[in-house]
Amino acid sequence: MVSHERMASVDALWFHMDEPANLMMITSVLGFDGRLDFARLRELVRTRLVERYPRFRQKVVVGRLGLPSWVDAEDFDLDAHLVRLPVPSPGEPGALESLVGQWMSTPLERARPLWQLHVLEGAPGGDVLLSRVHHCLADGIALARVLLTLADDGDAAAVVDEPAAHRPLSGLEKWTRRALSAAGTARAVVRKGMELAAEPILAGDLMRQGALGAVALGRLMAIPPDPRTPLHGPLGLHKRAAWSASIPLERVKALGRALDGTVNDVLLATLAGALRRYLESLDVPPEDLHALVPVNLRPLDVPVPRELGNRFGVVFLRLPIHIEEPRRRLRELSRRMLAVKRSPEAVVTFGALELLGLTPAPLERAVVDLFGSKASLVATNVPGPRAPVSLAGARLRELTFWVPQTGHLGLGVSLFSYAGQVTVGVAADAERVPEPRDLVKAFHDEFEALASLAA
Repeated sequence: MVSHERMASVDALWFHMDEPANLMMITSVLGFDGRLDFARLRELVRTRLVERYPRFRQKVVVGRLGLPSWVDAEDFDLDAHLVRLPVPSPGEPGALESLVGQWMSTPLERARPLWQLHVLEGAPGGDVLLSRVHHCLADGIALARVLLTLADDGDAAAVVDEPAAHRPLSGLEKWTRRALSAAGTARAVVRKGMELAAEPILAGDLMRQGALGAVALGRLMAIPPDPRTPLHGPLGLHKRAAWSASIPLERVKALGRALDGTVNDVLLATLAGALRRYLESLDVPPEDLHALVPVNLRPLDVPVPRELGNRFGVVFLRLPIHIEEPRRRLRELSRRMLAVKRSPEAVVTFGALELLGLTPAPLERAVVDLFGSKASLVATNVPGPRAPVSLAGARLRELTFWVPQTGHLGLGVSLFSYAGQVTVGVAADAERVPEPRDLVKAFHDEFEALASLAA
């Protein structure tokens, strides 16, 4: 019997946001030392993704009222989702980044389950696994954890059993339970002292802080549109990607200790300085810009559920780009970040996204675009494994990923930690940031400037 399941409202929101100039894909690049054993990789994908998580073998069907549902793909063909491709001209600088940009610009086939893995062979150093997964399947944190279960020493039981049947809950009861759970999750993650976990917001008990939630929503609506810069404007159909050489996490920690800031403070202050350098190179006055920062509301100490889905809110972080002196910029970033962490903004936006997913698609798009006008980029900050892992016989050397730039934003910056290293990735619309490597270089230059102050 074919399974047919209504898509959750917040997941439907991301499905409806998909358009040619703004594809709602989460893109990951995993670089390995040496060659992957393709037959072994295929078996891992079959057993640990396709058989374990139903979404990887289901396609989306849109009903007469525009409501999407998950339906088993009876003609599912794994070979259409796991493919091998050569890197053209692998010796040329930027060849791999160019290929990744091309696939970031290519939509997933809606007649199939909305994901694809590409083994890019011939890249310098070893094979590269390029993952493209539609945002309606999962959020970035969930997807990163799911992909890492493919590792040779991955947990073969990294799923949660389906809950027992209970009385159906109303929409309000479901939202309240999830919001309360999210608030508790935020507190638990902060207590654990995660070093690089997007620093979830300490929301407190939502029932006790309902008034604060209303205030937070009011503040969100009152945020004026960001200043017009080259980062804003019409989007094209072509994307660009670039990522940095790894930065030792210990260097970031040492800077934080020397300059009285957290790891996140140092990285985000460096990003603010890099944006300042980039805008100045274009003769644009450096004004403060908002970054949309996704905040994980999913427990990090329990396995990812079988249904995957999206469990995150967003916060608007105003980056102090106008401040020229790096130490002052770091102090101001720390102050602003502390205010954000004490706000229930992330939980409020999660509830708003759920409710928005129940509205007609044109209204969804209009509201998302309204919020998108209040920011200039999406910035993600995600923790990976602290120890090196291997996949299909090859050691994972580096990992970078990007969430889609919603609200017609043209720039996404990712900060990912893995095995004691931090990688900075930039994904951009070619019309907005034609050379994302310029922004990567500006990040490294700014980090070294901050390090010289600490020294």
